[in-house]
Amino acid sequence: MGEMPAQRGKFAVVTGANSGTGKEAAKALAGAGASVVLAVRTVAKGEDAKREILAAHPGAEVQVHRLDLADLASVKEFADSLIADGRPVDLLLNNAGVMMPPVRHETKDGFELQIGSNFLGPFALTVRLLPLILQARAPRVVTMSSGQANGATIRFDDLNWTSGYKPIPAYGQSKLADLLMSQHLAHLADQRGWPLLSIGAHPGAAKTNIAASGPTMGGKAPLILRVLNRVAPSQTPAEGARSIVLAATSPDVVQGGYYGPKYNLFGPAVEVKLPASAADKAIAARLWTLAEQLTGVTLPAHR
Repeated sequence: MGEMPAQRGKFAVVTGANSGTGKEAAKALAGAGASVVLAVRTVAKGEDAKREILAAHPGAEVQVHRLDLADLASVKEFADSLIADGRPVDLLLNNAGVMMPPVRHETKDGFELQIGSNFLGPFALTVRLLPLILQARAPRVVTMSSGQANGATIRFDDLNWTSGYKPIPAYGQSKLADLLMSQHLAHLADQRGWPLLSIGAHPGAAKTNIAASGPTMGGKAPLILRVLNRVAPSQTPAEGARSIVLAATSPDVVQGGYYGPKYNLFGPAVEVKLPASAADKAIAARLWTLAEQLTGVTLPAHR
């Protein structure tokens, strides 16, 4: 993962930390001294990841908490448990997600699975944890997007793809929504004088569970994805995690920045160009308001 500033004394929450880029990011943070919560849907898999991290970094402080981003009740339960503990959250890494199921699925709350798991769940989690995040001295929220955000659009007339579902555009919409969320949170932080950095990242092409499991949920993966999996250059999960780790720890990142592989699909993590569609402040504000309405989660009144 390369050189990283010491993270001793920091408290980090990493979603989807049982495998892939999430596990590698959690491992890197724990190895640098952070206390890390592995926020995972399946606790047994989280415990396996914890054992792997502790084997690599004996003495690291690692906890496993259940979190299902496709269930807003689970998001609330997870956030409430951390709030009850009262420890400020220095780093929130919104990493977990699902990718391109060939047929339409819904979350427990009736959202299309990708927009629900990749955006609305992380949105609700971020806003619920803001009271703890803003208690930290220099907190960061890093939200994982994807190169598929480029060229995507937000379907305000049918955000949940109730008709004409297409797995690739639906995935792209969810990852564009993540970027718009990170941008609007950065705007709010600047506007309200919060000490918070909100940053976007993308992993490039990485051989992780998200690329293997989602496209087989209920059918065959899209043909273009199957072809790309065979011929496109790819990275290991640790290499794919470099951008989210850089965004979470580097002293040189900027508010509202976007970080990914230098050569788009692979390479060292660097600051990359934000898609024009993610830079539209009016769209970001409109989406934020819609997310508040759909999730019932709004900014704390005193903030």
